[in-house]
Amino acid sequence: MSDVDLVPAGRPPTAPAGTPGPAPAPSGRTAVRRRAVAVCAAAGLVLSAVLGPFVDAPTLWGLVPIVLYAVLALLGMDIMVATVVAIVSALLIVHPSPSATADMLGASLADQVTMIGLIIMLGAGVGEVLRATGVAATIVRGVMRVVGERNRTAVTLGVMLSCLLLVASLGTLAGALAIAAPLLLPIVARLGFTRSATAAMMFIGGCAGLALAPFAGSNVAIMDAADVGYLTYLIHGAGPLAVLSVVAGLLIVPWMQRRTEGTGDLHDEEITGDSEDAVPDGRSRRATAVFALVLVASVVYAVMAEAGTAFPLLALPVMGVAAALAGGMTPTEAARTVYRGAARLVDVFLLFWLLAALFKVVDDLAPFQVVLDTWGDDLGGMPPFLFALVIGLLGWVGVPGATAAQVVLLDQVFGGLAADVGVGAGAWVIVLLFASKADTYGPFPNANMVGAMGLARSDRLNNMMLTGFLVLVPACLMYAAILFGETV
Repeated sequence: MSDVDLVPAGRPPTAPAGTPGPAPAPSGRTAVRRRAVAVCAAAGLVLSAVLGPFVDAPTLWGLVPIVLYAVLALLGMDIMVATVVAIVSALLIVHPSPSATADMLGASLADQVTMIGLIIMLGAGVGEVLRATGVAATIVRGVMRVVGERNRTAVTLGVMLSCLLLVASLGTLAGALAIAAPLLLPIVARLGFTRSATAAMMFIGGCAGLALAPFAGSNVAIMDAADVGYLTYLIHGAGPLAVLSVVAGLLIVPWMQRRTEGTGDLHDEEITGDSEDAVPDGRSRRATAVFALVLVASVVYAVMAEAGTAFPLLALPVMGVAAALAGGMTPTEAARTVYRGAARLVDVFLLFWLLAALFKVVDDLAPFQVVLDTWGDDLGGMPPFLFALVIGLLGWVGVPGATAAQVVLLDQVFGGLAADVGVGAGAWVIVLLFASKADTYGPFPNANMVGAMGLARSDRLNNMMLTGFLVLVPACLMYAAILFGETV
């Protein structure tokens, strides 16, 4: 999972302008799946209503909302709708009074989970500023100027680093690659890179940047869950993955190029010319310098002062406004730009607020206490290394949806037990990072793969799947070795 996961799944695509007539009816298979999802949701709610009068906390029946949530998400229900259904299920079991429900929803607004949703919103606002001021374009052009554009190795490294820096700065994969693609495609096309090789280098660099992003919602959630700062998160989790990705990319992209040369996979000739839009000027260069300075200062301060996970609530607006003012915007324009970008992810903020409420109700039912009382000795008897591997793999094949929410859920369920069996903070960072990021690379196609392919104008999913596996396999081996060293 990654930044695409931050937007609730299942949202219908917007039809192109001028598209006549209504949207096509869903296929028979899609209709059957929708009916199955509806029946599953209804059955879960009926079961919850029946259980309500007969159960008291702590009860194992408190797992019903969580299991229902997982099943609905796996079946493809919109993550927002699935969250609402799960909350209703939990409330039917607890059957609180209306005033108690209102108090719970109010308390959830101040919860750490809701704060992560707000951080994601603010990150989108900063991303809009970077796009509008030309900072994003300046970053890409600056990297390519440094590494050069004369040979394929340099360009491969430049494209990966450009995508890495841009995604790390914006904290979003799809949005950053959409900005970078028009600037990078003419360069790779002139050197004869195939579309599959282009998609591979953009995907690898972008995913590495997403892992490094200091204020991305899922990464903030990992640091909060493991109770560590950014430096610890970087050393134990994201740093090794980023280094491995860049090194592996320098081997994977040439192999993919050889594999696809002569197969009709070259870019169209019309994109080989230079893109004339977003050429850096004095204002965009100044905005880039100010943004980089404030970003570095924020990260250094967060590390030195051991600032909590709430620090991005201050750092992100400061970075966005500083870059906007340096880019020539008035204070009103700066505020409006941040607001415009953040407003696009209001639904994400609502999602995390609802998740906070769901976790509060489930905590009242205390099903995990029953689980620990019943099977805690068996789980607690696992060696730390084996326990860490099991939880990491569980997250890898677990609930799709918002990656930050998945991190929170795993930590809610297993965090206390992990500490009891001797899994340290650094190892827990690795577990949560792997659990939330590994499925970006496989074993199944996902939105991040398809997004990178689309922006690179590639249509060969098998090549993207191979790219993901060629990063995932060495990453699994690397993290297993690091976990072994930290837990044995």
